[in-house]
Amino acid sequence: MGQVFKAFLKLPTTKVGMITAVLFQLIFTVIWMTGYQGMTDRIDRLNVAIVNGDERMGAAIVQNLKENLPVGVKTDMTLAEAQDMLQNREVQMIVEIPADFASAAQSQEPAVLNYFINESNPVMIKNMMTSVADTITAGVNKQAIAGGLTGILSTQGKLPAEAAQTAAGVLSERVVSNVESVNVVEGMNNQMVPMMMVLASYVGAMIMGQNFQVSSMALGARFGRWQRMAVRLVVTAAASVVVSLVGTSLVAAFGGQMAHGFLALWGFQALFLLTFMFVAQMFLFLFGMAGMLFNILVLSVQLVSSGAMMPRELLPDFYQSIGSIFPATYAVDGLMNTLFGGPSAGGDAAALLLILAAALVLIVGSTALRRDKAPVPPVVAAAEA
Repeated sequence: MGQVFKAFLKLPTTKVGMITAVLFQLIFTVIWMTGYQGMTDRIDRLNVAIVNGDERMGAAIVQNLKENLPVGVKTDMTLAEAQDMLQNREVQMIVEIPADFASAAQSQEPAVLNYFINESNPVMIKNMMTSVADTITAGVNKQAIAGGLTGILSTQGKLPAEAAQTAAGVLSERVVSNVESVNVVEGMNNQMVPMMMVLASYVGAMIMGQNFQVSSMALGARFGRWQRMAVRLVVTAAASVVVSLVGTSLVAAFGGQMAHGFLALWGFQALFLLTFMFVAQMFLFLFGMAGMLFNILVLSVQLVSSGAMMPRELLPDFYQSIGSIFPATYAVDGLMNTLFGGPSAGGDAAALLLILAAALVLIVGSTALRRDKAPVPPVVAAAEA
């Protein structure tokens, strides 16, 4: 047993396996602890659009919200313009002050503030915006409504000042919220699909690339580098179509949402999966098996920076910037549009094609810089066959 133990520990693959396990701990801990640090301190990077339709009280309410909300505030737009911004994730919520807001409050009817939240986002966005909506309603109740209606009722002479104050106090408790969700996500299982598809796709691309690298090395003495590269890339492209079909079919089989249909999801997954495969193999073409270390690093960075779990707006500047050069960011954004609803994924597809093309250039370039192994004599090749 002792000899087997020593022999096992001496094998290079045993050492590499242990080192890889340690590197996973190191890389993921450093990246995730630094990437998610201080996220709640950056809530001011989220934006709320305020559409004011009330000429009597709206301006005072908007000004109050600008001064007190912990998030950014965008104004001076129509509801249609704000809804376009919400769909494109330029704002995280719309607050609409209806035209009859003041008159409804004066008539002792509930004065309604309308909120629109796009659920086609990381789940943290919905939770944070719901909390912000509660804060807005409470602030309007306590400050804008009570103070504004006291002046309105007393100056119009319909009520004495004391009675107006009493009425305003009652009305300040009558403002209600009407929250409407767009691109509704049906359950946490669907909410997690973008992260699941990205994680499964890149890990699968890594492992497939590692095995393709071993196969390519095994054929190195029998076939030229250009032949091996061409076959490897063709098989990779074919695999992306088949594997994405399996993935999309499984999502459909388990009742996953597909706002833009099965074919749109399959096509988009095939594209970002192919991009993942090319990027993962790019590191192997450049650095050999050591490229797997880069793949582990890139996997961790992409999970943090892509917005699959936490909003990208809340990440440190470094992770926001680096996320823009990796494919997972565009895969997540396009998946949310394709799965839950939103604008076309055409822009994300274009970004993925650009990254794919860059990876392909590096693959071809690294192949050009290598030399083929000495050819195996025919007699030896026949014997090996």
